[in-house]
Order: sequence, then C-alpha cells, then structure tokens
Amino acid sequence: MEVIIGVIVVVILVLAIIAVGMYNGLVRLNVRTDEAWSDISVQLKRRADLIPNLVQTVQGYAKHEKGVFDDVTKARAATLSAQNQGPEAAGKAENQFQQTMKSLFAVAEAYPQLRASENFQELQSELVDTEDKIQASRRFYNGEARDFNTKRKVFPTKIFANMLGFNKDREYFEVDEAEQAQIQEPPKVNF
Repeated sequence: MEVIIGVIVVVILVLAIIAVGMYNGLVRLNVRTDEAWSDISVQLKRRADLIPNLVQTVQGYAKHEKGVFDDVTKARAATLSAQNQGPEAAGKAENQFQQTMKSLFAVAEAYPQLRASENFQELQSELVDTEDKIQASRRFYNGEARDFNTKRKVFPTKIFANMLGFNKDREYFEVDEAEQAQIQEPPKVNF
C-alpha cells in the first residue's frame, strides 16, 4: 500500500513539474511577444516624430501641395492610434501610411533644390534608418508570435494551454498582399 501511495505521489509531482514548466514557457513567450510589440511601437513613434519635420521641410518648397501634406498628417495620426489596437489594425494603418509617404516623396522629386537640401537629406536618412528598424522589429515580433503560437499548439501543452489561460493565438504583423507585392521591390528614390 505504501508503494502505491509513493508511486501516486511521484506521478503527481512529475505532472505538477511538467505543468509548471509548460506554464512558465508560455508566460515567457507571451512576455517576449509583448516586448517585441513594444519595440515596434517605439520605432513607429520615432518615425511619427520625424514626419512633421519632413513635411515642414517639403512644405517650404512646395506650398501648393497642401492635400499631400494633409494626407500624410492624417496617416501619421492613424498609425499612432492603431498601435493600441493590435497588429492587424497597425498593419492596415501602416499600409495607408506607406502610400501617403510615396506621394510625399513624389512631390519632393519635383523640386531639385529640396533634394539638395542638407536638412531634407538628413531627415530622409533618419527615416530610412527608422524604416529598417521597424522591419527588424516586425520580423522579431512575428518570430516571437510564431514561437508562442507553436508552443501553444504542440502536445502536451495544447491540452493544458486553455486551462492555464493561454487560449488565444497572437496575431502576426502582416502587410496586405497588394502592398506586399509593392514592397518586394522597394521603390527607388533618387535625391
């Protein structure tokens, strides 16, 4: 009888250790995914802070292009507010923002003196650097979301994930298919 009780206690302890390990693994991946999303938000905020300076610089040369400047300002505001709504909303706002930035750079191309401006070149360089950081942050976030979603779905974690409070996959930060085709070959902007 003592042997049976000992075996039952050992089995219960082993199951408890496995459950704690699964829970800790899910928590760790969940926190890393939240951190990765925070990194994206930081870079999007940095880019949003650069945009008013860029718009102001271009406005000085192209005062009659008010519609483009209004669109860029609206798209900037939309990307900032979409960050709190999750990856899907942020992805849609990003698509719109990228379109408006293309129109802003198209306006800038029409003004050779603007393209030669040191301030404009510096802002453009900062913007390119920030875009690179945003892309890296997106890849990192999507990797963490993938790892979390995979861990949630593999056996035996799948059995316990819902009971442990991890009943929802993390969304990926995706770009629309139409936008993806355009992004595959980045636009060349010559200044």
